Amino acid sequence: MATETSPVQATPASSRVPRGLAKVVGASLIGTTVEWYDYFLYGSAAALVFGKVFFNAKDPLTGTLLSFLTYAIGFAARPIGALVFGHYGDRIGRKRLLIISLLMMGVATTLIGCLPGYATLGVTAPVLLTVLRVIQGFALGGEWGGAVLLVSEHGDARRRGFWASWPQGGAPLGNLLAVGVLSLMTTVQPDAAFLAWGWRIPFLLSAVLVAVGLWIRLGVDESPLFKQAQAQAEARKAAGEKEQPPLLAVVRHHWKDILVAMGARMAENISYYVIVTFVLAYCVDHLKIEKQTALNAVLIGSAVQFCLIPVFGALSDRIGRKPVYLVGAVGVGAWMWAFFALLDTKSFPALVLAVTVGLIFHSAMYAPQAAFFSEMFSTRMRFSGASIGAQFASVAAGAPAPLIAVALLKSYGTSTPISAYVSLAAVVTVVALLFARETRGSELTEAEKSGAADTADPVDATDAEPAPDVPARAAQ
Repeated sequence: MATETSPVQATPASSRVPRGLAKVVGASLIGTTVEWYDYFLYGSAAALVFGKVFFNAKDPLTGTLLSFLTYAIGFAARPIGALVFGHYGDRIGRKRLLIISLLMMGVATTLIGCLPGYATLGVTAPVLLTVLRVIQGFALGGEWGGAVLLVSEHGDARRRGFWASWPQGGAPLGNLLAVGVLSLMTTVQPDAAFLAWGWRIPFLLSAVLVAVGLWIRLGVDESPLFKQAQAQAEARKAAGEKEQPPLLAVVRHHWKDILVAMGARMAENISYYVIVTFVLAYCVDHLKIEKQTALNAVLIGSAVQFCLIPVFGALSDRIGRKPVYLVGAVGVGAWMWAFFALLDTKSFPALVLAVTVGLIFHSAMYAPQAAFFSEMFSTRMRFSGASIGAQFASVAAGAPAPLIAVALLKSYGTSTPISAYVSLAAVVTVVALLFARETRGSELTEAEKSGAADTADPVDATDAEPAPDVPARAAQ
């Protein structure tokens, strides 16, 4: 039976999903993989190389501490990137901003590979390194929100957790590539050659990866939900209604959701950078384990994590976002006490077990996060809301995590306070999740109450009237 619906609503979700979803998921995964490769490459190099190349420090832990300081500064730029990219992503679209973020990240990473060290430039070298790290952070602040939203807004509510988890797989896959290339270089080169120039090759490879990612990302269509929301916004503007900027609107209408998202990221973000970044410094500088051994443990753990992220994403579609996330938060908080005990054995199987189990618990938080955060916000402010919630948390969580861990190790000479630090972060995340609403099954349709856009409260996806979707489903 014919129905009178808008062009977007007339297409049932079930028929929309297969048509372009595979292409969107692939483009988002490849794009996030390239960006995370660049970002994690810096973290791994900071743990292994930068303290010696860019800082004139005699003590290895002091050099690593200074390296991680520049690493942390990059995180400070991520909220700024989230604000800028979120605002314009909600104004002009997800796709354009994703292309800009990819180019910025690739250029900054390639330039790091060309940057002379302290022996050549003196103090100018770490200053330039920090500037390039800030550019990386700014780009990544805009990448995450756009990539996961592009998939979430193309998909349907029933399987959104699964499909939206694929861009999340870009993090372990990017780390897998970054650590894998560094591991290969340390295998085929003696330490002197690797320190002199070998470490630069993975950074220069970024130019090739960015070109591939850009080519694929250019062929992706803009989010249909964004197109619909933009058309509605233009209609309101034509009617003389005032449109509030997305950044102001999201802070006004979704401040509780932003705080929940920030709290949810504490355990996820802190544990990850302890498990995959600080672990390299802990093994090499503190335990005197070979770089290759530590890198291989992270390599195996990242491979397992990449395979498990879609599994946990699908599980969140069946039992809910919160239960899966809670398992990960509680699990990683408890596991960190066994994590360092296993590392201290200096046994390679124990290292692999420590990292892999830690990343399994991290996957339980990270996989449903994309759908969970996307479902918290309405379309015209979703890029801003999801990005702000995720990236502002990174300043207090992931940014100082390796720095705090090194400082605690340097001060106490034991891993006990580091385990306590991660466990405390897990408590914060559990508390935040207790205040969160379950979003599984929410529709991401743009729905607002009547009245001016700058004064009306957007209707949450869970509160939206189901009537507009009923004829479309009946038409099947």
